Amino acid sequence: MGGFTGKMTYLMRNFLMNFCKLICLAITLPLQLMEFLGLYGMYKRLFPLLAYNITFSYNDKMHENKRNLFRDLCKFCNTDGTLRLLEIGCGSGANFKYYPHGCTVICTDPNPHFEKYLQMSMTASNHLTYESFVVASGEDLMAVQNESVDVVVCTLVLCSVNNVPQVLEEARRILRKGGALYFLEHVESDPSSWIYFFQHILQPVWYYLGDGCMVTRATWRDLEAAGFSEIQLRHIAAPRVTFMIKPHILGYAIK
Repeated sequence: MGGFTGKMTYLMRNFLMNFCKLICLAITLPLQLMEFLGLYGMYKRLFPLLAYNITFSYNDKMHENKRNLFRDLCKFCNTDGTLRLLEIGCGSGANFKYYPHGCTVICTDPNPHFEKYLQMSMTASNHLTYESFVVASGEDLMAVQNESVDVVVCTLVLCSVNNVPQVLEEARRILRKGGALYFLEHVESDPSSWIYFFQHILQPVWYYLGDGCMVTRATWRDLEAAGFSEIQLRHIAAPRVTFMIKPHILGYAIK
């Protein structure tokens, strides 16, 4: 009897979740039409300003996690003691202050409108050497040579790319042997949780507000399947952030 009741509860919960998701999809119909007509591109001009301001709040809440994540970057320095780092989806440069002194940084982002805010972060983090800003998607970094960097960084990026496995394959391609991919990403919650329930209901709205951001990705599975020789990965509950993006993973993967 208990098993039957549990199954009915599960089915009712799924029905309610999918019904509410359909309502949210209906609400976003005007935004879907704007995207189809190419008008949604105007939001991409506004999004860098929003992201730049949100960065300060997110960094404050995640400061200890970021500091601990990036504190050992230097162990992946090249044999000559230098560290060449490429950041996929650098945005407004939220991570720059956590990189070690003298590190050479290559910035990439598909949105060219971030460059203005990127320059502000570069000026504030003058302990780094900036090599270039490449306008490119994470799936296509052909401007960067094979095995040419020591570290690749992805933070809050894999949630919004079109093809996570392809981005990870590109990261592996440009990393030298023994180099590392560092990641910090919000992910899908446990299916039994209410966070999971609301993530799936509100995803259609979140997608447009977050410039293509997906809160329903089990990104750790893609990392585990990407062919890295070693992965150090932790699941955490991010402190003081909105419940939709509270589940996070962080760590690094060695080529």
